[in-house]
Amino acid sequence: MSNQIADPVSFVEEPEETLSMNPRKFILWLFIVSIIMLFAAMTSAYLVRRAEGNWLEYDIPPVFTYSSVVLVISSLTMHWAYLAAKKDNFGSLKIAISVTFALGIAFLYMQFQGWVELVNQKVFFVGNPAGSFMYIFTGLHGFHLISGLIVLIFALVAVFKIRIHAKSMNQIEIAATYWHFLDILWLYLFFFLVYFH
Repeated sequence: MSNQIADPVSFVEEPEETLSMNPRKFILWLFIVSIIMLFAAMTSAYLVRRAEGNWLEYDIPPVFTYSSVVLVISSLTMHWAYLAAKKDNFGSLKIAISVTFALGIAFLYMQFQGWVELVNQKVFFVGNPAGSFMYIFTGLHGFHLISGLIVLIFALVAVFKIRIHAKSMNQIEIAATYWHFLDILWLYLFFFLVYFH
């Protein structure tokens, strides 16, 4: 009877997969979280101050409703840009980013017109806190939207240099994520101000 000795089986340990994220995407998400915390604190302060009384009653300018629609449409064109990049459709990608940029400019112009309407109603930045909060909310969001427009400019330059394509999507993903976030943030602020006005 022969003894069969089995050769020892050597197991090669495969390295564990590490969860990794593009550093720029990580920074973007940290930035988004910090903006959320900022506006959460500000809306909480708004509610506390409003409950104390001496609150100016005024009409929210209708142009803010129209600007909200413009921003939602810009999110759709931003998604169009993302889909165009995935398909290497550079012509559509350039148009989509350009249209998104133009809609962003239109939104800012309409926000400015909203401020003009507030002044016409005798609602000023200095004076009653109801007006101060309105200017701070819309102004801070406008500032962040300007940063979003700058991100779009960099994305458009990258498209012309063929740095954004189906195999290099990071930059368009960052631009789209930030733009959609700004859209959602404005809708939150708008409905918050309408409901708790």
